[in-house]
Amino acid sequence: MHRTRQLEERLAMGAAWDDQDLVFCNSLGRHLEPNNVKRGSFIPLKKKAGVPDIRFHDLRHTAATLLLLKDVNPKKVSEMLGHASVAITLNTYSHFLPTMQRDVALAMNEIFGAMALRSSQGLQERS
Repeated sequence: MHRTRQLEERLAMGAAWDDQDLVFCNSLGRHLEPNNVKRGSFIPLKKKAGVPDIRFHDLRHTAATLLLLKDVNPKKVSEMLGHASVAITLNTYSHFLPTMQRDVALAMNEIFGAMALRSSQGLQERS
């Protein structure tokens, strides 16, 4: 639907259309102006949806945090955000992941529990 509407706008503008191969653009095919998006779309949509007064950029943080909380691979989240490395993503968002520390502790417990079991079995076999 969006693509169809954009193609119609492109045809209507003819030679005035500046094809920059953008998914979201203004009526001439150029980059959207942040203030126009904020005033014309974001603020009205926020009010209509009953969303608290958040910044547009907060949507990016929210999306990243929710994806990481749903155990989406951090590398995939990093690529989506356009970060140069997964380290940037994890340094920025890892404090939002309260289960990470618990998961690490449980994994270590499993590892050491298995090692202790094997060790005690080895001692019993020598006796």
